[in-house]
Amino acid sequence: MNIQKLKYILAGGLLLSSSLMMAGNEDRAGQAGANELLINPWARSGALGGINGAFVHNVEAMSLNMGGVSFCKGTEVTFASTQWLKGSGININSLGLAQKVGESGALGLTVMSMNFGDIERTTDISPDGGNGFYSPSFITIGLGYSKEFSNSIHGGISVKIISEAIADVKAQGIALDAGIQYVTGFNKERDNLKFGIALRNVGAPMKFDGEGLSFRNSSDEYTNNINVLQQQKADKFELPALVNISVAYDIKSGEEHRFTPAFSFTSNSFIRDQFGVGIEYGFKNLLMLRGAYTFDKKDKNAIVDEDISALIGPSAGLSVQLPLGKTGKYFGIDYAYRATKTFDGTHTFGARFVL
Repeated sequence: MNIQKLKYILAGGLLLSSSLMMAGNEDRAGQAGANELLINPWARSGALGGINGAFVHNVEAMSLNMGGVSFCKGTEVTFASTQWLKGSGININSLGLAQKVGESGALGLTVMSMNFGDIERTTDISPDGGNGFYSPSFITIGLGYSKEFSNSIHGGISVKIISEAIADVKAQGIALDAGIQYVTGFNKERDNLKFGIALRNVGAPMKFDGEGLSFRNSSDEYTNNINVLQQQKADKFELPALVNISVAYDIKSGEEHRFTPAFSFTSNSFIRDQFGVGIEYGFKNLLMLRGAYTFDKKDKNAIVDEDISALIGPSAGLSVQLPLGKTGKYFGIDYAYRATKTFDGTHTFGARFVL
């Protein structure tokens, strides 16, 4: 192991997290928006509760650690469908593409769309509805580049375009992600120790705007019942920035079996910090089983000492991969389940083509 390089990586992680470490407390909860940026829509990393930032690769690395995109050796196309907080009626559909570029680089593109179904319109005059329906549109598009700087260091950066809208009100913004993965080992023959550092969701505040924030008042006694257009102004809201530090270690038993325990710490800006532990088992390159547990950092000053995040607790899933010939290409099917504090959990189904 190159101890000097490891020191630099860890020092960088501490530097990135120092600006956010003191900010992760529940007193600021609710002050950030665009919380869909905290959602991981992919099945493989969802089964591990998102703690695999040290060894996530290809398309799914776009959501956790951009450094992992550079592990793409050809082309990967990934689809995922998520029943988010089952019972809430929210569905998430995602599409991702990773493409090797040049000798050591890779491009990544992801699109995530949230579907809330049809919501009945209500007004102060008709609070029981009867005014038709509307459907919110939440779309996040990510585009990034990752590079293999050496056999040990992989880094990348991405830009995410955020759009939240209904028929007459919308908010748009841009967020930046950056990540580094460092692979090393205790001898020259086995690179089985992995570190990951990611800074995510950094950007300028967003603000809602549109005709939906205005209304006509025709019953104002001071204007002799003349229609007056009143415009309401929405306040700006911050993006949910965070720093994630993760570590994993491969334990191999022969050529067929692999066990990878992992640990992750996430310093959030507007909610409690989180920890996660888990393990992935792999049989050759055909079957993977995953399980993890995530939990909040407790607040000693809280009146009620309980978890306040929805996605806290166990998660699990599996992947089955079918080789397409003997060239390393394959088709994979993924599934993940995450327990939730409310509703009936979150289910994610995914499919991948590696070409």
